[in-house]
Amino acid sequence: MFSADWAAALAQGRTTPDDEWPIVPCTSGWEYNRSDVPYETIASQLDWVCDKDNLAATAQAIFFCGAIVGGLIFGWIADKYGRIPALVGTNLVGFAAGIATAFCNSFWSFAVCRFLVGLAFDNCFTMMYILVLEYVGPKWRTFVANMSIAIFFTLGASLLPWIALWADDWRRYALGISAPFIIAAATPWLVPESARWLLSQGKIDKALVIMKKFERINKSKIPDKVLSEFTEATQKAIKESEADSKTYSVLDIFRTPRLRRNAILLIIIWMAISLVFDGHVRNVGSLGLDIFLTFTIATATEFPADTFLTLVLDRWGRRWLACGSMVISGIFSLLATTVPIGAPSATLAILGRFAVNISYNIGLQYAAELLPTVVRAQGVALIHIMGYVASILAPFVVYLANISQELPLLILGVLGIIGGVLCLLLPETMDKDMPQTLLDGENFGKDQKFWDNPCFPRTKKEQNTEAYTPSTSQENNFIRSLPASGSRASVRASIRLSSRSKKGNQGSV
Repeated sequence: MFSADWAAALAQGRTTPDDEWPIVPCTSGWEYNRSDVPYETIASQLDWVCDKDNLAATAQAIFFCGAIVGGLIFGWIADKYGRIPALVGTNLVGFAAGIATAFCNSFWSFAVCRFLVGLAFDNCFTMMYILVLEYVGPKWRTFVANMSIAIFFTLGASLLPWIALWADDWRRYALGISAPFIIAAATPWLVPESARWLLSQGKIDKALVIMKKFERINKSKIPDKVLSEFTEATQKAIKESEADSKTYSVLDIFRTPRLRRNAILLIIIWMAISLVFDGHVRNVGSLGLDIFLTFTIATATEFPADTFLTLVLDRWGRRWLACGSMVISGIFSLLATTVPIGAPSATLAILGRFAVNISYNIGLQYAAELLPTVVRAQGVALIHIMGYVASILAPFVVYLANISQELPLLILGVLGIIGGVLCLLLPETMDKDMPQTLLDGENFGKDQKFWDNPCFPRTKKEQNTEAYTPSTSQENNFIRSLPASGSRASVRASIRLSSRSKKGNQGSV
């Protein structure tokens, strides 16, 4: 507060403070305007204002630091001990840390709890997501991958602001949204372990037991000859995968020029997508409308975005669709800075959020399709970890609204356009067999031209006569793509598309 003789200032006719007046700490406490958020938050309870108003953003940055560590820890657990232990573990950590958050009375206790909640962030959802995808055949993988998010994520996230209003207190809210995590403790009795993971670990007998169980549930019979051939092929693929995992490291993607360029582009693009996506999520409070309603509407855009992506991703391709959605997101974000704060800016910002939703889901699988199998797990892990690093900056980007309300959207808009343009420097992966070796990765897309578009394919006469073919048979592809070293993000991305094939429409594993 300013230290001044207010009576004298008013007598002189002053209606605004003088910047040269000395500033001293407030001595009488604070009164908070609760017109936007009608209940007490930890920021208002602990008086995170004035010289402490950056603590909320700092706590969120610490949260994302936890997400980086959690991705490595639970990814390693998922690869080493199975999907079910990782799923139960991450949810129980989220439960314990979320409950503990409700009893925090200082910044550092809150920051520690946010770090621990960050360990479970995304992993608590991703492990179940992986299990579902590993049991779904190529024909339905794109549908399941996107529509599961469209329905369940959208519904849950849209309810969050109204749960907060109903709880009417940040502590009760923390307890309410953390308690359901305990349900995951029943998972081992309800959900079978991933047969794909069991196969990757050489536990073929256990995988076959699960497949036999599915036979009974689906009332179908797998011929014994098919099972025998499948077992032999799996054993062979596991041996090859083990040999590969001992030979290659993530550094190998930076040893050759084209593969290095693609890897660096994927990192930069994913960092831009992550920052723009999380920035839009957190910026709803600066749009000049009711924060609860605006958050709900912005979150609801996930459903049409994912539905749209399900319909067009395998028709329009990844490259131009990723570019277009990112650029459109950036344009809408920039336009939002040119109109009055309120309904006009909120509408444009929400449209920007809709577009970046599309980019985010494309980005989840682009790296898995582009990086070669021998380094796919480690490469995608690196890319997603760098995305978390970018997300650490999101709270501070939103904090810039305290300086100027246009700054966050201006930054998000510029990043969106830059990220979108960079997507055009990557090769298209639609209808392409994924590269297996480092040489395959280096040569991938050499026959493509900058203006190639799946919607307007070149004639056979225009195409390069040398077709790209992977070095390993497609039937062994999903086994070779299973990660050998831990990372939650890499597991999600590599599993998601490692066995996609336009030729095969088989059902479960």
